[in-house]
This record gives sequence, structure tokens and C-alpha cells, in this order.
Amino acid sequence: MVTTYQEALDWIHARLKLGIKPGLKRMEWMMEKLGNSEKSLKTVHIGGTNGKGSTVTFLRSILQAGGYTVGTFTSPYIEQFNERISLNGKPISDEEIVKLTNVILPLADELEKTELGGPTEFEVITAMSLYYFANVHPVDIVIYEVGLGGRLDSTNVIKPLLSIITNIGLDHTAILGNSYSEIAFEKAGIIKKGTPVFSAVQQPDAINVITEKAREMTAPLSLLNRDFSICSHSALEHGEKFSLETSVRIWGDLEIGMMGSHQTENASLAVMAADYLSRFASFPLVEAEMRTGLKTAYWPGRFEVVSTNPLVIVDGAHNDEGIKALVEVLTSRFQNRKIHLIFTALKDKKLDQMIASLDQVAEEIVFVSFEFPRASTAAELYDLSCSPNKAANEDWQSAVVQQIGKIGNNDVLVITGSLYFISIVKPFLRDLLQK
Repeated sequence: MVTTYQEALDWIHARLKLGIKPGLKRMEWMMEKLGNSEKSLKTVHIGGTNGKGSTVTFLRSILQAGGYTVGTFTSPYIEQFNERISLNGKPISDEEIVKLTNVILPLADELEKTELGGPTEFEVITAMSLYYFANVHPVDIVIYEVGLGGRLDSTNVIKPLLSIITNIGLDHTAILGNSYSEIAFEKAGIIKKGTPVFSAVQQPDAINVITEKAREMTAPLSLLNRDFSICSHSALEHGEKFSLETSVRIWGDLEIGMMGSHQTENASLAVMAADYLSRFASFPLVEAEMRTGLKTAYWPGRFEVVSTNPLVIVDGAHNDEGIKALVEVLTSRFQNRKIHLIFTALKDKKLDQMIASLDQVAEEIVFVSFEFPRASTAAELYDLSCSPNKAANEDWQSAVVQQIGKIGNNDVLVITGSLYFISIVKPFLRDLLQK
């Protein structure tokens, strides 16, 4: 039994040593012990390579604007561990984390003694969330973000009202496969029998896999650029404006507060999902609520402006697709400004491609490291860069202080890379910029 919040976190994080163990047997075992909490929940399941968190946020914000109580399960966290289990966008309390830990801890100990082995950190947190929303604080609906892949992800014990697959990218290839079709097969594993699925997947090979899986499961499939499309897109000072055309209607001049054309894709998926929930799943919404929800949606660490003078932006671009989206926003919005970058990433990413893209837009790029088991060193990243104006600093804090102190009025400082890095940079920046 744990008695303090820190003890609870220490126990949860200690399970990281078990690594990643794909499969649903341990989750199913724990769910049975907990009375199958997942079966009493109304849920939406969101998978994909990038954009999952943003899509969760857009949909959650729309449903909240409609007056519904919405639970979310997301990963990783940006500022506080408790964010992973949130209620109407607010993390659950430290006390609730302690109580949930004491529910799951004895189950983990018992499971450890079976041939299945002990649950991983992610399985523990997933089980906590399912128990919380079913038994501790019931809600109208819960939106679950897939942790890794989909087919064997611990969240895949739920039976959702609908599924969303945002996109497919070559990430986590050592686990999910080296091709778009292999990765799409894992992502498509969240498609359930007769359950509608909405997707913004672009690659033909991935679309074929998802289409075949949907056909096999007799699940109605709606694809971006086939069944719904984005038109009349334009950039706003603090967001994007676009119209969404479906077979039923046109949603004209929708506005979002997140920057980047890729965010219009995530927002369109949320609109399609919300429209389905409104028309077919007893979650009625009016158009004004949909628009308000989109416009007010906020997701930290995704091209987030943390200071305007000096202009400092943090963005969790942690894989090749994320970096390409970041570069697109920077080149379209800041082509007349000097861009300074601070970057770090995990060793298991396609670092050469990511850094080559950043080299193209950076006036100056500083590579740093941070304390994390799979983090690259600043020197390793530096060696991959071809920028004529690059530096390496193993002390990320001093690099941030130095860069903020030197950028001018026409400069932009972008701190980017691993979301785990962004989670420790944000509170540091908040304190630094308030001085």
C-alpha cells in the first residue's frame, strides 16, 4: 500500500523497467479482476502516428461545449503526470492517483506471480483510467488515445462508439514494422466489428490495409479526401481557418487556435466524429457548440507560443512526420525571420532525416541532451547535422538561457524534439520567462 503521491509515482515509474510488452492478456486479466470496468464506458478510440493528442483535444473540447462531461486518457504528459487521466481537460488529483494505485498495486503483485508476468507502466495507467471513469468518477464519454500501435495496445480492451486513425508514419518501426502497410496493420487493429472509423491516412498502401480491415469488420469507413475534404484553408494570426465538405453538408469557415495545416486534418476528424456522435449515438450537438469547441481547443506542447517577446515556441515534433509538419509551419509563417532551434530526440528515431529537415530552416541549431533512458547525446545529434551554424551543449538548461538571451526582435526560438524533453522544458521556461 502507498500513502503518498510520490510513493505512487515511484511505484508506477518503476514499472518502466519492464519495457514494452505488446499484448492484451495482462489487461484482460486485470479487467476481469476489476469487474470489467471497460464494458460500462462509452468511449472513442484514437490511434495513428501523429495528431492523436490534438484530435483528442478537439473532440473533447467540442463535447464539453455541448455540456458533456468528458474523460480523456492520453500520453505522454507535458507538465504533470496526472494529465494522462483528465476530466474535462483537468488532470485528476494527487489523492486520486494514490487511491487508484492502491487499487491496481495488489493486482499487479498477483499478476506478477502468473505466467503472464507483471503489467507494464502503461498497462497499469490504462487500468487505473478504466477503473476511475467507470467506478470513481463516471462521465458521459471517455476518449482514449492509443499508446503504441493499436492492435496489441493496452487501450484496445475497450469497445468504442467509433474509432479514429489520424495518419500513418514510419515511427516505432522496430516494434510496428518497417513499411506503411505493416504499421497500418497494427493501427487498424483498433477497428471493431460494425464500429464506424474515420481516418486521415494518406499513403495508398496504408489506405488499402485500413480499407480491407474495415471491410473485414463490416465497419463503415470515412476517409479524408474521399468521403470528406478540407477546402478554403487560410492561416490566421493565432490559428487556422478552413471549410470542411462532406457528403451531407459543408462546414464553412471553421476556426481553430492551433497552428499548422496538419491541425486542420486533426480538427476535421474531430468534427466528423462529433457529427456522428450527435446524429447516431445520443450526444446531440448544435453547430455553435461544434464551432466553439474547435476554436477554444488547446493542447500544450504543440507549436505552443510560450512567449511573444522574445518569440519562443515549443513543439513536440518527435518523429520525421512531426518535424515535416513543424518545418511547413515555420516556412509558411516565419519566412522573413531568423529561426533559432534547440533540438533533442530519442535514439530510436530516424534522426538523420529529422535533422536534415531542420537544417534547411534553421539560422542556427543547438543540439542538447536530457536525462532519459533512450535520449541521444548532443554530440551524436551534432554529428548528423550539416548546418554551417550548429553547436552541441549537453546542458540543455544553459542552452535555453543562452539562446533566449541572444535572440533579437526579428528572431524566433523554437525548442523542439522529444515530448519527454518538452515536458521538462515547459516548467523551466515558465519560471525563466517570469523572472
